[in-house]
Amino acid sequence: QDGYSLMELIRNAGVTELLALCGGCLSCATCHVHIDDVSLSKLPAMGADENDLLDGSDHRKANSRLSCQVSVTAELDGMTVTIAEED
Repeated sequence: QDGYSLMELIRNAGVTELLALCGGCLSCATCHVHIDDVSLSKLPAMGADENDLLDGSDHRKANSRLSCQVSVTAELDGMTVTIAEED
């Protein structure tokens, strides 16, 4: 669904494992996910604030993103997302 963040779509689908405590305000990193490499290559580079928040995670990987910062588009159809472990 274009126009929504990945975090919103995950929460709207009823997935309770994604905490997203700040509701998408880019202040908590509890919406941390791992994205498949093909889809990751289609995303814009992450901003400094997202990078700083992810730096605080023990579960950060090269394919880590905050789902609140990923805007879903038709180009991402088929994307595989794994919710990161909680810190």
